[in-house]
Amino acid sequence: MSGTSGRRSCQIRAHLAGVTPGTYASRNEGESAESVIPPGYRLWSEVSSAADTLDRMKSQQTAQTMKPATAAKKLGVYLPATPAEFQEGVVSRAELNELTANPPEWLRTLRERGPHPRPVVAAKLGVSIAGLARGGVTEALTTEQIEALKDAKPEWLEKERATQAEVRKETVRIKKRNAERAASED
Repeated sequence: MSGTSGRRSCQIRAHLAGVTPGTYASRNEGESAESVIPPGYRLWSEVSSAADTLDRMKSQQTAQTMKPATAAKKLGVYLPATPAEFQEGVVSRAELNELTANPPEWLRTLRERGPHPRPVVAAKLGVSIAGLARGGVTEALTTEQIEALKDAKPEWLEKERATQAEVRKETVRIKKRNAERAASED
């Protein structure tokens, strides 16, 4: 690799051998030199500073928004249980950050009592989302319903929890094996 260091700069110097830095490159020598820069293009030195360009770009940016379903997913709540004004509008990134930092009463209530979306139900039960489907749970559940399922300990729930535990063990085993391989390669 050491033979190629500086190669690009050598190519540029060879290509522009007769051009004085800060001047226009031309095809002919002398007074009637024809510029090789196409009309309408400006030299970098003629362009306003990059900071000015970035300032203009920032002022043109609009607030990033998302659909209510995306915002509900990020907040970990079940969309049909949210207020109508949340479901019908769009949510900006700033509004989402505000909801996360200072949740209103309806958001606190939904997070505590539910109904909860399937990923939250699966996490509370200690199973996968696919395990919920295999167990016949397709609807959102409230915290009460989740606790009732835990207390009832149906056979499918115990089986899915065991499956999830095996998956976690296997993930840890693979991670450990990969770490050992990486250490032995060094």
